[in-house]
Amino acid sequence: MAKALEKMSLEELKAHRKEVDAAIVNFEKRKKQEALIAAQKAAQEHGFSLDEILGAKGTKTKVKGAPKYANPVDASQTWTGRGRQPQWIKDALAAGKSLDDLAI
Repeated sequence: MAKALEKMSLEELKAHRKEVDAAIVNFEKRKKQEALIAAQKAAQEHGFSLDEILGAKGTKTKVKGAPKYANPVDASQTWTGRGRQPQWIKDALAAGKSLDDLAI
């Protein structure tokens, strides 16, 4: 095969490369589809759909940061220090406290 390639023109080699690239893409698509079918079958054998195991398609889970501040009046109210300040933070700051006073 290598000797046959050596005899080809540049245009012929590029044409073969395009064919090989397309064959690789098609091969990968087939393998992914086979893997998807196998995963769906395995999930079904255990009584689940693949979406149930992997989570609904198109949804993104928000990762919440660890709380850094807690309300001294109600410790169940916390704030990570990110995003909009809760009203209890605003009230404490207005009353002269600092964020260090509210740190966990």
